[in-house]
Amino acid sequence: MDKIKIKPVQPPLNISVIIPVYNASAFLKKAVESAIQFEEVKEIILVEDGSTDHSLEVCEILESEFGAVKLFQHPDKGNHGAGATRNLGLEKATGDFIAFLDADDYYLPNRFEMEKELFKNDSIEGVFGAIGTEFLSEKGKKEFKEKFKEIELTTVKKTAEGKDVFYGLLGLDHSFGSFFSLIALTVRTESIRKNNLKFNEHLRVHQDSDFIIKLSYHCNLTSGNITEAVSIRGVHDDNRITKIKLYSEKYNQRQALLWNSIFEWSRNKCMRENFKEHIFLQKKSFELATKKGMRKYFGLARTVFSHPKILKTRYRFSYLNR
Repeated sequence: MDKIKIKPVQPPLNISVIIPVYNASAFLKKAVESAIQFEEVKEIILVEDGSTDHSLEVCEILESEFGAVKLFQHPDKGNHGAGATRNLGLEKATGDFIAFLDADDYYLPNRFEMEKELFKNDSIEGVFGAIGTEFLSEKGKKEFKEKFKEIELTTVKKTAEGKDVFYGLLGLDHSFGSFFSLIALTVRTESIRKNNLKFNEHLRVHQDSDFIIKLSYHCNLTSGNITEAVSIRGVHDDNRITKIKLYSEKYNQRQALLWNSIFEWSRNKCMRENFKEHIFLQKKSFELATKKGMRKYFGLARTVFSHPKILKTRYRFSYLNR
């Protein structure tokens, strides 16, 4: 009689969910409950960042209510920003995988469905998906739609893996789309640590974009569910994402800081020269956008002499848009 071959049961993913917490007492419980529902979630790491509302108290209640919830604060119990707060979460995480969630967002029931299948392939180091939007105030809705028009699903336009993801995130493949959100990303912990990947604590905004671009260079990322939302972003009056208007002075300043961070990181990386050139030109175009009058045009003239590609539409649009 032939022996029946029994396939080994694949153990569930062992995930640490990192949630930075700052003045989010009204939303935090929903975020935690959305993550606690999954058997794949080993722990939920709340890193409280010196809130001035009742967030710390809510964190303490959630830690006492759910065994998987672990609460941390910075050693001085102060406010250090989202980058430093997520880095502390990365340091404390003990799961084999890391997922991110903001305190005013939440996961949907399908959050890890494709991840469970895709991570059976050991070569896959990270999986990303799409997110939806929930408007929590009329003001937040108005500001969001003014900036992002009618976009209700934040996602990429096509499946991609490996260096194609890095290429797309740099903006070199327009068919890729724009970006994906940190709250739809799951990564192997070992991959983050072996590449010493951290959030740039000097960036007050765009730390997530900076982290994702660098991650996509070092790690083999692949698209998961990019046609349906796996997480929901809560949009309300205090969202930083809606406060900075496109191509305003502040927007250009923040973009210049982001691309300078990526440029400095890229200088000693063994990547294609056209990638490095594009990163430099992105940085330079936003630096020029922050200048006014003759200073802008003298700066442009100097750049054209050494890098004539700065006159291409994709770069020119940034520095001539204000």
